[in-house]
Amino acid sequence: MRVMRETKGRKGKGVTLIQGVPLPPAELAELAARLKRKCGSGGTVKAGVIEIQGDHRDRLVTELEALGWKVRRAGG
Repeated sequence: MRVMRETKGRKGKGVTLIQGVPLPPAELAELAARLKRKCGSGGTVKAGVIEIQGDHRDRLVTELEALGWKVRRAGG
């Protein structure tokens, strides 16, 4: 699982992407909702990738590790 920040195609607005989550779509949406609440921001799930508005990489890495996932930061 990789956590990264991206601004491409978003008019300079950054989002945090979480890729490689091996869950079915219903559980993926549930995990996305939980992470959005934890960060206090919006987001969505597109093509199996969780997008959360803003730069929340540090918070998301610690939260996912607390849930038992092996997480790597990708990018800057």
